[in-house]
Amino acid sequence: MTVRRRTAAPALLLLTLAAAGCTSGNETDDTPTTPTPRTSSPPTSKHSGTLTPPELDPEAGEVVAGQRGETRGNASFSYDAGSRGKALIVVVSCRGTGTIKVSVPVLGTDFPLECSTAEPAVTYNQLIMNAAHKAGTVAVTAPSTVTWALTVGRGNAAEQESPTTG
Repeated sequence: MTVRRRTAAPALLLLTLAAAGCTSGNETDDTPTTPTPRTSSPPTSKHSGTLTPPELDPEAGEVVAGQRGETRGNASFSYDAGSRGKALIVVVSCRGTGTIKVSVPVLGTDFPLECSTAEPAVTYNQLIMNAAHKAGTVAVTAPSTVTWALTVGRGNAAEQESPTTG
């Protein structure tokens, strides 16, 4: 798994999943790619008194498959199927004291997000593999001290960086 993270909030996290245990049916080619961070800023939630689902970038071809508005504690919701060859995008924003865990069972993955009491912490995750086109659910495990909002979408995989020589 390749993880790239920008340390300042909002954080940017790109995940590429290995094929092990993530295929179903006749799908056998889950060759991962290594995306690079996009050149523009990641989507962020609107900074007001409440958390709204983070926005995607329609100019980059990103489309919403499901959203969950401001929520406190544990919850799950479904998202729609999409086109083959598109990355699954999971953007989550949280505020409060504690860490939330976001799970995407259809892809067999999860990730944590450390929340902040000041500005909302935001993470942008791009999951690239064959099963990313399937409908599924997102489950969030969060302490009662944390409020979160989440958007699931689909979009083109970020371009890979060329190796540099020095």
